[in-house]
Amino acid sequence: MHLTRPGEQAIPAETNSLVGRSRELARARRLLTRSRLVTVTGPAGIGKTRLALRTARDLQPAFPDGTRLIDLAHLQDGDRLAQTLGLALGVDHESTLDPLTPLVHHLADRRLLLVLDNCEHLTDHCAPLIHTLLTAAPGLRILATSRHRLGVYGEHILDLPPLATPDAEHLPRPDALTRYAAVRLFVQRARAVLGGFPHGEEEWTAAGHICARLDGIPLAIELAASWMRVLPVRQILDRLDACPHLPTPTGGAVPERHRTLHAAIDSSHHLCTPRERHLWTALSVFHGGFDLAAAEAVCHSEDLPRQAVLRTLAALMDKSVLIREPHSGEPRYRMLETLRHYGLARLREQGREADTRRRHRDHYRDLAARAEADWFSPRQSAWFARLRRDHANIRSAVEFGLTSPTEAQGALELVAALWSHRFGHGCLEEERYWLDRTLVLGTTPTPARAKALWADGWLALLRGDAPTAAARLAECRAIAERFDHGPTHALADQLAGLSALFRDDFAQAVELLHRALDHHTATEDPGAQWTTLFLLAVACTLAADPRARHYADRGLALCDAHQAQWSRRYALWVIGLQRWLAADLDGARTALKDALRVEEPGHNLFATAQTLEVLAWTAAQAGSAADGAVLLGAAQAVWERIGVVPPALGRLLNHREACRTLLRRHLAEEQLAGAERTGAEMSLSQAVAFALDWEPAPPAGAAPGRSPLTAREQQVVDLLIEGLTDKQIAARLVLSPRTVEGHVQRVMTKLDVTSRLQIATWAFGLRATPR
Repeated sequence: MHLTRPGEQAIPAETNSLVGRSRELARARRLLTRSRLVTVTGPAGIGKTRLALRTARDLQPAFPDGTRLIDLAHLQDGDRLAQTLGLALGVDHESTLDPLTPLVHHLADRRLLLVLDNCEHLTDHCAPLIHTLLTAAPGLRILATSRHRLGVYGEHILDLPPLATPDAEHLPRPDALTRYAAVRLFVQRARAVLGGFPHGEEEWTAAGHICARLDGIPLAIELAASWMRVLPVRQILDRLDACPHLPTPTGGAVPERHRTLHAAIDSSHHLCTPRERHLWTALSVFHGGFDLAAAEAVCHSEDLPRQAVLRTLAALMDKSVLIREPHSGEPRYRMLETLRHYGLARLREQGREADTRRRHRDHYRDLAARAEADWFSPRQSAWFARLRRDHANIRSAVEFGLTSPTEAQGALELVAALWSHRFGHGCLEEERYWLDRTLVLGTTPTPARAKALWADGWLALLRGDAPTAAARLAECRAIAERFDHGPTHALADQLAGLSALFRDDFAQAVELLHRALDHHTATEDPGAQWTTLFLLAVACTLAADPRARHYADRGLALCDAHQAQWSRRYALWVIGLQRWLAADLDGARTALKDALRVEEPGHNLFATAQTLEVLAWTAAQAGSAADGAVLLGAAQAVWERIGVVPPALGRLLNHREACRTLLRRHLAEEQLAGAERTGAEMSLSQAVAFALDWEPAPPAGAAPGRSPLTAREQQVVDLLIEGLTDKQIAARLVLSPRTVEGHVQRVMTKLDVTSRLQIATWAFGLRATPR
């Protein structure tokens, strides 16, 4: 407890700078100008006290009677709260009197800011006392810190979020990591310990991972940085991966409650009711967030009925154990990793981990089964988005299934049901990894195993691994025959047809795929029917079979009838391919661009890759060599991202090589490599925007004075000769600077010039030419 006496500094001086909180500081100041009670809430170690003290220090001039800090962390008897405040404020009173009365008289006519720190364990006593003081003292304002709201009428909440952290799975370059407040805090505190911070890429990358691993919690980050005096940053990260709790920092100036983050979390756990503790530990099996339905399915028990989960979950949110994720759809919740690991340790101690993780596995297996059953519908994209949000939970559920052969069947069913989702998002390497592992453990011959074999066979073919595909097909066929199971026979026929397609045996492919299609049509399975129609369209297209257009149109009509937008992109791609093969370049361009417009490109990476690929061939044949090379580079980058041999089928690979040969006729090797590199370095959205923007250049024999540039390239040139920079041009045309840079490079290639000055000279000459 901090006691303020006459002549002493009411708010202690700042010993460390406050990092990454400018927005929250401004909001706290704004709230205190229009509200008399502001409570800063957040989990242990988030920086509530430091923010409150900085806010109070900044507002000192506005309070003639001063600002006072009263730390309640060590006050356990709530009945002594009024007496404690009175003593801290220097209030004199007789021991026989109620301590509240002199406290009210003392504050009645004062203009004072009172900072009440660490109120969470005294909420029942703080709320009525604060209400009384604010009613009696109109010049009083209170800034409180608590892990949950106090529940006083008129209270304004400032919920303090974690510091911004980079995405550990897509870590930016080291020079971009300082954009994240958590990384800045770590580096600043490490410099205080070491007198500097290493400049190497490995150290900065490790620092980024540490901050992401610690969820941007300032206390945890500072504890980690304090160990830089004895450990290099890479070893700190390794220790965090092995054990989420850092050792106690040295130095007597560290508050006892902050000696370890574990101690702070312990106190939060102690403040919870038995039901809240039960839910906290059960929720620790979730990774990366969850919704209410998942919490109810996984966490209900005799101690926590399903109907009580929502109320208990809300209580954990109030106590800052849970965070609600910003999301426009179904509400989702998340537990910070440090709190999750704490709960998981308690779950293990109680012997409840295996049963809870089994419920977790079963919930996501059932979710994947529902997604699969509803896949070919208007909800395709919604299902992809939902499963993508739960990617970490699904991975954890599969990992549990691999802990023993008795748990493997559920994991195998889960992985097999996710095939379409993984395929669309390009998670092919991970999908094959899980399929291989579950197939090794879950060896019982069942239709579910046959489905997993079918999916793994697809992946093997896409990776160019024909022997593995043949083995998977043989076992899938054997299971179909053993059970005489019609849907499994159809899967085997479809995989056999795909295998024949990859061997360029189009006649056998069409025969086998027809057999699969007949079954899927008879069983009214529109999703499987569409997949087979798509493969039939591809086989007939590559074989120059006149039925190709019939199958493509039929597949597109099926997509439209079911409003299956994800599948529609594939249907439009095969139509674009057919038109390109028929030398209908305008028709191909239209169909392929329509495919790219269907939905968010990141939801369907495989279709995006093959659409960019064929659009590159179209550009090359249309005489837009530089644009074709950029598109080819962009397609290659997506192929590599999803781990597929581009563009998978041998006959299509021949067309790619023919395209590169054509490009070499029009571009020098250095120009070709540069254009492909430009495409490969684009983000996915930039590549798609470029593809949609591409228009064929005028024919080489066009009239004198005609520009060889596309409309967009001409716009860029017009702005360039006005003296605008790439960034200014990007803002004017609503493009990214990198896209503008790509346009300028292609203009140079088309005009055979090497500088922007030469572009301007050409442009002025074109304007001077009579039209």
